[in-house]
Order: sequence, then C-alpha cells, then structure tokens
Amino acid sequence: MQFDRKDISNEELVSIYRKLLLPRMIEEKMLVLLRQGKISKWFSGIGQEAISVGATLAMQQDEWIMPLHRNLGVFTGRNMPLSKLFMQWQGNKEGYSKGRERSFHFGTKEHHICGMISHLGPQLAIADGAALAYKLQKSQKASMTFTGDGGTSEGDFHEALNTAAVWDLPVIFIIENNGYGLSTPTSEQYRCKDLVDKAIGYGMEGIKIDGNNVLTVYDTIKGVRDYCIKNQKPYLIECMTFRMRGHEEASGTKYVPKELFETWEKLDPVKNYEQWLVKENILSAEKVESIKAETKSYIETEIKIGSQAKPFIVNTAEEISDVYASVPNGESSVLQLNEAGSSHDSRLTTHDKRFIDGIKEALHQSMLKHTNLILMGQDIAEYGGAFKITEGFVQEFGKERVRNTPLCESAIVGTAIGLSLEGYKAMMEMQFADFVTSGFNQVINKLAKIHYRWGQNADVVIRMPTGGGVGAGPFHSQSNEAWFVHTPGLKVVYPSTAADAKGLLIAAINDPNPVMYFEHKALYRSVSGPVPEEYYEVEIGKARLVQDGEDISIITYGAGVHWAMDYSKNHPDISIHILDLRTLQPLDYDAIKDAVTATGKVLLLHEDTLIGGIGGEISAWITENCFDKLDAPVLRCASLDTPIPFNLELEKNFMAYSRLDETVQKLLNY
Repeated sequence: MQFDRKDISNEELVSIYRKLLLPRMIEEKMLVLLRQGKISKWFSGIGQEAISVGATLAMQQDEWIMPLHRNLGVFTGRNMPLSKLFMQWQGNKEGYSKGRERSFHFGTKEHHICGMISHLGPQLAIADGAALAYKLQKSQKASMTFTGDGGTSEGDFHEALNTAAVWDLPVIFIIENNGYGLSTPTSEQYRCKDLVDKAIGYGMEGIKIDGNNVLTVYDTIKGVRDYCIKNQKPYLIECMTFRMRGHEEASGTKYVPKELFETWEKLDPVKNYEQWLVKENILSAEKVESIKAETKSYIETEIKIGSQAKPFIVNTAEEISDVYASVPNGESSVLQLNEAGSSHDSRLTTHDKRFIDGIKEALHQSMLKHTNLILMGQDIAEYGGAFKITEGFVQEFGKERVRNTPLCESAIVGTAIGLSLEGYKAMMEMQFADFVTSGFNQVINKLAKIHYRWGQNADVVIRMPTGGGVGAGPFHSQSNEAWFVHTPGLKVVYPSTAADAKGLLIAAINDPNPVMYFEHKALYRSVSGPVPEEYYEVEIGKARLVQDGEDISIITYGAGVHWAMDYSKNHPDISIHILDLRTLQPLDYDAIKDAVTATGKVLLLHEDTLIGGIGGEISAWITENCFDKLDAPVLRCASLDTPIPFNLELEKNFMAYSRLDETVQKLLNY
C-alpha cells in the first residue's frame, strides 16, 4: 500500500494514526463485551476504519455528517466521549438517545451527526437538506453522507443523488463498497462496472479510491469538499474496502470465500498505515506500543465510567412528552382565533374568501413572517402548483424559497428534515395526498420519530390535497389521514372552513413539529366564508362547535362538516349537535366528551373508509370514557371499504354521505 503524505506534517500524521487506531481498539473491546453479554448487538466496521476516520477528519466540525452503523470512526472522529457512547450501546438513559435507540441509530446536534434508521437510504436525502441550508446561507460548508454498496440499489439513492444534482447542492456522497450487502455479493447488486459510474447518469463528478488507505481518503475528501463548496455541486466517491467480520456478529462469515479474507488481511488499513509510519521514521516501534497502551488505558477508563451509569428508571410521562418538541405558548404575539369569526381582538378585518384563498393567504403571510421558510413541491414555482395555490409566489419570493422539485417524494421529505437541522422551516406540497406513499418511509420512520429518538425537531409541514367527490379515481382521491393519526410524532390537521384553513396552516408552520395538513380538494372553490386579513393562528388540538343540538351529535371533520350542516338544514325537525374536530392528532377529547354529553347519541362521520378509520378510535374512547352518558351505541358512517372509483355514480355510492340519512335514522330510533 502506497501512502502519499503530501504536505501533511509529522504531528498530523501521528494524530491521524491515533484517530485510526481508536475505533479499531474500541471494536476489539466491544467484541469481548458482546461475548460477555454486556452489550446486546454489534455491527463491526473492522477493516473499514480508514473511510470513516479519513472522511471525518477532512470535514469541518460544524458540517453535518450522516453516518451508518459501520461508521464508528465518524463518532470518535468528532471527539465524542467513549463513556457516553458506551452508555448508548448499553441502552442506558445517560446515552445519546435516553435508551430509545440501539447502537448507532442516534444523532447529536452538538456534534453535527444525524442519526440513521435501519432503512439506510433516507440518510442520503437528509444530507441534501443540510446542503441546501448551506447553499441558502451562502456559507462555505458541505454535508457528507454514507451508503453501502447494497444501499445503492435503493430508490432513495437515486432520489437523493438526482435532487442534489438538479439543485446543485454541496453534498459528498460516499459509497463504502465492501463487497456485500449483508450476505448478498455485489455481483447480485448491480451490473455496472463500478458503482461510481452511476455519477455519470446524474451529471455529477465521481471517483473510485482505495478506501483502506487513510491518507488517500483524507486527501480526496478534502479536495472534493473544496470542489463542492467552490462549484456548489455534489460529488460521488466509491471507496473500495472489505469488512473482516460478519454483517453483525450473529450472522457469521460462512458466505464469504476464505481467499477474500486472506487478500484483504494484507490490506488492513490500520496495520499498513502503522507500518508505513515506522518505515518512514515518523513513529518508532516503541512509540507505537506506547500509543496503543495509552489508547487501551483510555478505553478501559471510559468503559468503567460508562458502566457506572445509574440504573434505568422508566418515566412514562417523560416518554410521552418527548414524542413532540415543545410548542412556544403564552408569550406568542400571534393572534389566536378560536372559532371562525371570533378572537381575542374584536377589531378584526374580515373579507369573504374561498377555502383555497385561505390556504394561499396563510402561505403568503408565513413567507413574509419567516424568512427561513422554504416551499417545495412539484410544479409549485412558475406554474403555481396543481391547484394554483402558490401562483405568483416565485416572482415575489424567488426560486430559492419557492422550489420546483423532481418527482422524488422521498428525497424531498428528507430534504425538508435536513433543512430543519440548520434551523429552517419547510413546507412540502404533496401534489396529491395519494402520492405520499412514495415518501412513506421518510414520513413514518424518519420525520415522525426524530424528536423522540434524539431530540431533533423537524419543522416540516406536508400539505396533503385529499378527498373525493371530484371524479378523480383511486389514485387522486383517497382519504388516508388515518395512516398518520396512528403514527406518534406527527400532528394531523384537517380544516373545513376558509378561516380555519388559514389559521391552522399558520399554526402548523409555526409549530416545530411535523404536521400533516390535509386540505379537501372539493372544498377549494366550493366553500367560502369570512376570513380575517390579519396574521393569526387557530390552535392545533382544539375542535370547533359548529352548532348546538339536543337529539343527536355528529362528530366529523373536513367535508363531513358540510355534509352534516346540509343534512341538518334539510331536516329542521332534527336538532343536531355538530362538532368539527379540525385536528385529528391530537384530538380534543374535552370537546368530544361535551358532544357526547349534549345528546347521548353519537354519530361519527368521515369520508375515509370504515375499517381502520379515525371513527373507530374515537368510538372506542367514548365507550371507555363516556359510557354512562350514552343512550345508544356509537354509530359510524363512513365510505365503503373499497378503493374509491372513478365513475361518478360509483363514487357517489362509495362516499359516506350516501348512507348518512340511513345512519341518522337508525341512531334516532334507538
């Protein structure tokens, strides 16, 4: 192995050796502790240390890195104390994730490391977001993210690289090609000669290097970093390496030919660098042994400290409270609108506006209020979006803040998260709510869980044009809000009036947590009402009493509110209590209880299909908490348990409102 020191001083070369040796010796110790049952699992990076160490040393301390589970050298390279890392690996509360994450599935804002998830691919797009933040800040920084050879087969790899290329983002993408994705060899992963060849398809530069040569890695990435910053472009690096252990210790290495181990043993990154330092008289053999003794002593001391962590005491209240970031309250200067047409300030100036205008006005005022708010979505710039909500925005706020996206839903959700790392707010328009499935992994496993896992807020709003009644068929009309209500960490908002559409969207943008903001397409231009001109919030988590009634209570949201109001108007002989939930996560249980108490007969109405819909959850809660107030069983009125059809007659038959009268009469007759 040939080492080229270039202009690196002897002191720096020795420092690199110490940094390279540390993760190797930590791993060797961890394997012992694993066999002793003192840690539960270990994903070894022995044989690959040069990549993590060299890459990390080439970056600035305040530049975001997105590592994976075999990148111990990233964590040690950022000088994270081993004692706390050990607590993390033991699942101790004093670790980096309060015991909520295993091994390397955690992040730390202090050290600018973003925690991975087991799905691997989403890490790549987070780097896009951090790089976009750097680009907007005009700071001289780049982000760096890792993937394996197996990970290049994932769709997230394509989406992240494509987005970075199209948006000219300063991202360094590193492929650690160790020959295997768990046990699947590279011959069964791809057909191109080299993985770096994929860079050509994205119009970006790339290079293949010896990943076991720490100086090559260090020098290459230093140069690539300079290139990315100077040219504001991404770069792909394929690092050839080999892992000397199994995918994890339990998996073994029987699937790997013996001759590969023999070949790569000769290319050991630590031993070869060490031998070169001795050969060049940069280190003596005695000094090498001294450094190893110092490192061993440090490891033993830190593990001893880590082993003295306090016994784990579960605090259920803390677990629940940490799912969401705290929302500032009390000191907010933002006008709070409790119900349409009423607020703490009676001097409101209102004008009659359509539902869609309320959304547009909320976005416009929020863009003026928050200079760090970035809008992203397919066709939202010059075209103004599929529904023309952002028409004219790019002319006023510029293409940096109003961004057309490639057809890369997963990457754009990831980019939004990455923007949050640097203190930005992001609004992503999911052109149709149906398309969210293409970004589902990012939403469910990354966006929703990030605060609970390691305390990182995700200041992201995803707008979800939803609902049927417009003859758009099964892929443009689904009601899928229940998917997200079930996911802790997300807030789910669903307005029914123009005033609420504006106030709830402003509140969602001001909220530091991820908010799924559902907006019914059929209401865009069919519903209007008084909307204050002022910048105001409608509190997330507070329902709205539409009207009092004595005979039955209809609890609903979205288009269901208008179905209930129309039904009440057409049946003046029935006194109907109507509650508009407005927010599905969190639910306003006090208002639900009041609605039950008001009549004793409850009908839960929603456009979503019956099985697994939010109505079932609310019904269960009422039964458990308000049973003594009921005079009849709680009934649900929902859409058919079929995909939503295209034909207008079939769609009408599908929709919940076609069975509303039948359900109301059944409830009345109890």
